[in-house]
Amino acid sequence: MVGLLGRTRAQSTRRHSTAHRQRGSHEGKHRRGPSSGLRSALGGRSVAGQVFVLQVVIVLLLVVAAVVALVLQVRHDSTQEARGRSLAVAETFANAPGTRAALSAPNPTALLQPSAEAARKASKVDFIVVLNTDAIRYTHPKPDRIGKKFVGTTAPVLAGHSITEQVNGTIGPLVQATVPIKAPDGKVVGMVSAGITTANVGGAADRQLPLVLGAAGVALALATASTALVTRRLLRQTHGLGPYEMTRMYEHHDAVLHSVREGVIIVGGEGQLLLANDEANRLLDLPPDAEARSVEELGLDADTAELLASGRVATDEVHLVGDRLLAINQRPTDLRGGPAGSVATLRDSTELRALSGRAETARERLKLLYDAGVGIGTGLDVTRTAEELAEVAVPRFADFVTVDLADAVLSGQDPDTGTGLRRTASGGIRKDAPLYPVGEHIGFIPSSPQAHSLRTGEAVVEPALGGAPGWLDQDRARTAQILEYGIHSLITVPLRVGPMVMGVVNFWRSEKPEPFDAEDVTLAEELVARAAVSIDNARRYTREHTMAVTLQRSLLPRSLPEQSALDLAYRYLPAQAGVGGDWFDVLPLPGTRVALVVGDVVGHGLLAAATMGRLRTAVHNFSSLDLPPDELLGLLDELVGRIDQDELPEGGTAAVTGATCLYAVYDPTTRRCTFARAGHPPPAVVRPDGSVEFADVPAGPPLGLGGLPFETAELELAEGSRLVLYTDGLVEDRERDIDVGLEMLRTALTGADRSPEDTCQAVLEAMLPARPSDDIAVIVARTHALGPDRIAEWNVPSEPAAVGEVRAAVTRRLTEWGLDEMAFTTELILSELVTNAIRYGNGHIGVRVLYDRTLICEVLDGSSTSPHLRYAASTDEGGRGLFLVSQMADRWGTRYTPEGKVIWAEQPLP
Repeated sequence: MVGLLGRTRAQSTRRHSTAHRQRGSHEGKHRRGPSSGLRSALGGRSVAGQVFVLQVVIVLLLVVAAVVALVLQVRHDSTQEARGRSLAVAETFANAPGTRAALSAPNPTALLQPSAEAARKASKVDFIVVLNTDAIRYTHPKPDRIGKKFVGTTAPVLAGHSITEQVNGTIGPLVQATVPIKAPDGKVVGMVSAGITTANVGGAADRQLPLVLGAAGVALALATASTALVTRRLLRQTHGLGPYEMTRMYEHHDAVLHSVREGVIIVGGEGQLLLANDEANRLLDLPPDAEARSVEELGLDADTAELLASGRVATDEVHLVGDRLLAINQRPTDLRGGPAGSVATLRDSTELRALSGRAETARERLKLLYDAGVGIGTGLDVTRTAEELAEVAVPRFADFVTVDLADAVLSGQDPDTGTGLRRTASGGIRKDAPLYPVGEHIGFIPSSPQAHSLRTGEAVVEPALGGAPGWLDQDRARTAQILEYGIHSLITVPLRVGPMVMGVVNFWRSEKPEPFDAEDVTLAEELVARAAVSIDNARRYTREHTMAVTLQRSLLPRSLPEQSALDLAYRYLPAQAGVGGDWFDVLPLPGTRVALVVGDVVGHGLLAAATMGRLRTAVHNFSSLDLPPDELLGLLDELVGRIDQDELPEGGTAAVTGATCLYAVYDPTTRRCTFARAGHPPPAVVRPDGSVEFADVPAGPPLGLGGLPFETAELELAEGSRLVLYTDGLVEDRERDIDVGLEMLRTALTGADRSPEDTCQAVLEAMLPARPSDDIAVIVARTHALGPDRIAEWNVPSEPAAVGEVRAAVTRRLTEWGLDEMAFTTELILSELVTNAIRYGNGHIGVRVLYDRTLICEVLDGSSTSPHLRYAASTDEGGRGLFLVSQMADRWGTRYTPEGKVIWAEQPLP
């Protein structure tokens, strides 16, 4: 049957092809003149035309090649002739009688120029030039060139050799020969050059070129005429196509017709089926004897049969044929004088639509994974990363998503092996789903899908939750509400990084009636795998950040010391991206003074926090020595330099740690504040009237650079002034220059009658960026003065009798202050200190008693020698004074002043 159908198609094709050719030949005899066939051949649309064009091209190429070869040969021969003639003329003139002798004459040009020109004209060369050994011309056809430098190569000629060359001389491009003029002993005494210009060399070729081109044109015309005669005969014999071309055309036609994936049918003008290829037979399910029958008799549906029989134009009309949706395109065949009928193509859009749907699904899933890679893990917060996973997956993959993590993961630790998790994130198309709320701790029973995922580390799919007893037993009341709500399918995927399982992600479906399938599980696993890496990174960061913050906060002051000189408030805010090395401190000093410190270590992380702790400890130790601010910063500078050397890697160079610091000492008895700073922003002073100024304190280099001393500045502060110390994170960030930040700080501080606490709050509200990139430390101190009524001072003569007078004066003042019960102890302490000053000191001696939170006794003398506490032997008569002072006072010590030293002792008030 197949063979019969094939023969029928072949016969039908041959009939149409033969009829079309005969009709074309017959019409051509009436419509075209005798030369129309030749014009068609010359157009190259037939085999005869192609043969004609090919032969003409070959003849043309041969003619062109012959002309070019002839011209090149003639030019070559002419050049060789010019070389030989130039060389012969040059040698003849060089060896002519009198040439050599003329070179030694007083005027060689007068002797040689006439003979050179006569020889040039006789030999028909363009120039003969006689040269000396310096290549200076004695002769030349153009007299103005005589005496000038010769253009050409002379070194080989001076060596006794003749050369021939082509150069661009003074009269244009030319061929020249240069030969030596030798003395009898063989020495070269001059040179002769003769040559012919390139224009004269090619003259012979140019004169022969018209003859050659004429002959080539005649040959081309004869060849073209003969080729045209041959082509006309071939065209007339083959009617434009030969048997081989006809056979090949039919084979290609048949192969294309029956191998394409589109159905092709040809319907005659009477509605009968003339041709149907294999794909059309398959799509329309045609009977074996379909050809030559009417399309209305082939068992097709009425709409399809009516379209094929009508022959009307159709473009992508969709018809249901059996269980297939066919897209039909139809065009008539008689639009350009062809036979009556129509040709239609059929395409199965059912399979195409299925493929398109799968491709679109795959594209959407790839887009989802891409968005997950971009949208999950934008920060380093575990909870936020889990929320981003839910936001990406809803509603594109699931209707609801919940993320459950171990509590240890939320705190940055490695998860335990239990099944208790905390709901960390939840997202859905609606907010009223009866799922566990965020923040609730969930203990999954062993039979639940979540517990199975935690144990095995594999995803679990529950296509129908109503038939999943393990899930139903988790919480009967809640699972019943979930089913009633419409959630019917679940995928549980473990959040796993390597062997470590941090929690589970649950994907819930309610809107789509189809349950989750295996492809959905694969996508869910890929989605969770990408999120798991981000969550683990956030977990690790949380752990490191927590450790660093814990270390940093342990190194900062937990509370401020009690003192009366300043009312204090402070704020410390670590950076969002990591801890840094900012610190501050308040240090009570002897004599009711208070030191304020603010510093900043370069960098972030554990190393910066540890360095900050070392510097803070050093400041505590140095301040106990009661050093001036500039000397204290100098010692800190040396310490930072040693820290850099300690961090020196083996074989490397020291990394500069670097730090800035501002150290201020306020004395309430004088209301004076002394500042020194090392690369730190200047302090701000808010006067009682609300005006703000930045103290003009010499900046100094940052700590660790070394080599430069630090300077101090001293300000007298009215009582009630506010002193504001801060780190650069408050006034400077990536988007704000420090000058802008200082001006903003001035604006925020301006205003009177604000407490230090309110001032801190106002500064942070005005200055704090949305996401601080650096630590911020701010401390605000409102000054108080120790009134004159609480300060007692006496000048003491340097004689032992003055000790009694001092004791009496101090007793009277203690009675005025209501401290009678402290008189005995105070008299004893002052007696020992004043006696030592009289005995061992020199210069002025003064006594000062301060009544503050404690009672402070100070003895000033001009000596810089510090007393030492020692234990006297039982046989010693003295040496017990300072021991008694240390026993009766809470604290005692020595501080140095520009005038000498002060020995002080502090007693608690009763």
